[in-house]
Amino acid sequence: MTTHAPRVFSGMQPTGNLTLGNYLGALRNFVALQERDFERLYCVVDLHAITVAQDPATLARATREVAAAYIASGLDPERSIIFNQSRVSAHAELGWIFTCVARMGWLNRMTQFKEKAGKNRENASVGLFSYPTLMAADILAYRATHVPVGEDQKQHLELTRDIAAKFNNDFNVPDFFPLPEPLIQAETARIMSLRDGRNKMSKSDPSDMSRINLTDDADLIAQKIRKAKTDPEPLPSEAEGLAERPEALNLVGIYSALSGRSVADILAEYGGQGFGAFKPALAEMTVTKIAPIGEEMRRLMQSPDEIDAILADGAERAAALARPVLREVYETLGLTGGGSAR
Repeated sequence: MTTHAPRVFSGMQPTGNLTLGNYLGALRNFVALQERDFERLYCVVDLHAITVAQDPATLARATREVAAAYIASGLDPERSIIFNQSRVSAHAELGWIFTCVARMGWLNRMTQFKEKAGKNRENASVGLFSYPTLMAADILAYRATHVPVGEDQKQHLELTRDIAAKFNNDFNVPDFFPLPEPLIQAETARIMSLRDGRNKMSKSDPSDMSRINLTDDADLIAQKIRKAKTDPEPLPSEAEGLAERPEALNLVGIYSALSGRSVADILAEYGGQGFGAFKPALAEMTVTKIAPIGEEMRRLMQSPDEIDAILADGAERAAALARPVLREVYETLGLTGGGSAR
């Protein structure tokens, strides 16, 4: 039985242009966890970002933007530890140790590397390949017991559990690291492109009209909803009628996710009506929920010193948790330096 106090760790890469999909898929869940009995750390994982080429100025801005999104979405820096990864050296130090614990065969099975490297595998960075060992260090540096994950990260969390178990077993330190459990949020509609309901809403899509950015103002949000692709048929009265209508399914799903109402309830109200009646209601709902986040993000981004102060304070608190863990790891391994654990 684990002796570790319940603690949540999660992070997002600073890739810029966070979308409605990021809010509904992750940020909203982070905020909800503040009401549960966990200690919480939310990290901007900027070291992960440099596994591919980055413009330094853009990376610095994107790091602040993700931190601003955390805060604007409702994360309270007093109740949750908010920081960026590169400010706490324990991540990099433990990440190297875990590259020595993990096995090549384990990493070779990671599907995300294959997807991201594609045909350019031989020119991909070593960091992109060993990304999951750093992710394990992110979690285990704090002995986190729970990790909110989406489907694309479940395999990496399983690897984290494997690394923790192997470390505990190899060095005869049972329960030194917990085997973190996934926190799967309640089922949410998969948020798709506003221009093509078959593709996921993505910040990398060339068309800005394909997505709702968290930084979009109320007028732009409403405009994007009005211009979202639809079909000529009225909305069905039952969910089964959405099966072969990807754009209709997407827009109803967004309304459901934002409002908390079921798809069946929404279709009971709007079934038989055209999108001319539904889109204004969806636009109003989206503006109500998302526009205030954008307003606060823009305010914070105009005050970078405020963001940096929050990140610095969070890093001090995070380092205080990681420092004794890293010291024990060094002692366990027989490394006499003890780790910098800044």
